[in-house]
Amino acid sequence: MLVDMAEKLFADLTTDRSAPFATLWPRVEEMGFGGLLLGEEEGGFGGDAGDAFAVLKTAGAAALPLPLAEEVFGRLAAARAGVVDVPGIVTIATRWDGGIAGRRFTGTTTAVPWGREAGAVVLTGNGPDLLVMARGARVLREDANPAGEPRDTLSFEGAEVHEVPEFSALHWGALSRSAQIAGALDRALAMSIEYANERVQFGRPIGKFQSVQHSLAIFAMEASAALSAGQAAARAAEVDAAHFEIAVAKCRASQAAAVGHASAHAAHGAIGFTMEHGLNHLTRRLIAWRSEFGGQAFWADRIGEHVLTMPPGQFWPNLTARSDVLSRAAGSK
Repeated sequence: MLVDMAEKLFADLTTDRSAPFATLWPRVEEMGFGGLLLGEEEGGFGGDAGDAFAVLKTAGAAALPLPLAEEVFGRLAAARAGVVDVPGIVTIATRWDGGIAGRRFTGTTTAVPWGREAGAVVLTGNGPDLLVMARGARVLREDANPAGEPRDTLSFEGAEVHEVPEFSALHWGALSRSAQIAGALDRALAMSIEYANERVQFGRPIGKFQSVQHSLAIFAMEASAALSAGQAAARAAEVDAAHFEIAVAKCRASQAAAVGHASAHAAHGAIGFTMEHGLNHLTRRLIAWRSEFGGQAFWADRIGEHVLTMPPGQFWPNLTARSDVLSRAAGSK
């Protein structure tokens, strides 16, 4: 039911992609999707990581041009920090520089998703996560990622800071991008198969040519792998921090995004590059999302570090034991 609600809303919101943020975002707020992971007593849905993954996958398939992922996990961080009411969106910054004195932050954040609309920013990736109130912050530069989504530079001077206990917005952000990538891949694959079966060349649909079939088969395999890894990470996140599974999911999704982007445009030919065609809304996001919240190399390094901390011969037994624990937890739901 939740996914059905999201699918209908996101379809409506992407009908006119020229509509401004101020027109679109209130509809997301009205539906309460930002509180997806908050308890019912906090005015949220009381959802879990699996619900978040499913909704964000739907957003990825729609190429939703809004900061839903940042808001979902940003609001959760704010709640963990004991901050209930934040005017504006709660977004996440992985690139920041500055210092804290007397519970006040002075510094800059770069490439902040929708920073110009922020009421608070979660600083992550360098020690404990911090929630910085954005009231009074200056927008030094308005920028965008390859998909045209805002990625801004903000300046803070003595901004109020709250520590977010036992939270990693970096990992939650990586899981969210894994979900969005999985959704965008599924949609791009469906569009590519449909086009290959309709486009006639040399007297038959191009989907009948072995080279095209081979390319689409690899595309399907990559999309399936990204989805499976992401869903496994979401299930693990319902049990504990799931840092290893999230690292695997984002690494695999980033790899699949590169393959899917190339395969989709190979199937569509030049038409897929035009702004009027729906494919480019998906593939530009695949290119952007694959490097956000850590790219393939970043998470591959983290996976390698994890493996190297284990005693010789213990990786596989630990992995299978972990899989058994997660399977039992999923079966008890």
